[in-house]
Amino acid sequence: MAVQAKRIDPNTLNLKEQVVSINRVTKVVKGGKNMSFSALIVVGDSSAKVVGYGVGKAKEVPSAIRKGIEAAKKNLRKIHMLESTIPHQVLGKFGAGIVLLKPAREGTGVIAGGPVRAVIQAAGIPNVLTKSIGTHNPHNVVKATINALEQLRDKKKVAEARGLAPESF
Repeated sequence: MAVQAKRIDPNTLNLKEQVVSINRVTKVVKGGKNMSFSALIVVGDSSAKVVGYGVGKAKEVPSAIRKGIEAAKKNLRKIHMLESTIPHQVLGKFGAGIVLLKPAREGTGVIAGGPVRAVIQAAGIPNVLTKSIGTHNPHNVVKATINALEQLRDKKKVAEARGLAPESF
């Protein structure tokens, strides 16, 4: 069972929003077709290393985006990283979406496409190599990327868990 982390207050952060995908959804009812929009939004503060995602649904695109931003602010997570990259290679999975994140040298930049790039840039990771495997569904790819970022461990925490001094490895 996962331990629920304390909630991050979005009002103290300088959050940047990014729309990952907007989908037009049609529901067929007795009177015809009901149109609505679904928006997948990623928000993050690159200086605080915080990222979150949210989905908003509404009859108009702007209100769907607004709802998605509000949902994302309630779903923020802190990311562990080194100075300019991630501490270790990690594989995130959600549904059929699999995302591989690898540490990269200084000056490499963000090598990622579409939804993965949105999450990585929102988290404020300047150098990382990524590979999206499996589905290209943006919802599952964003969730797999967040899953991968949650698996990142801090060097000090790993040393404490192993009962070692952090300098020994």
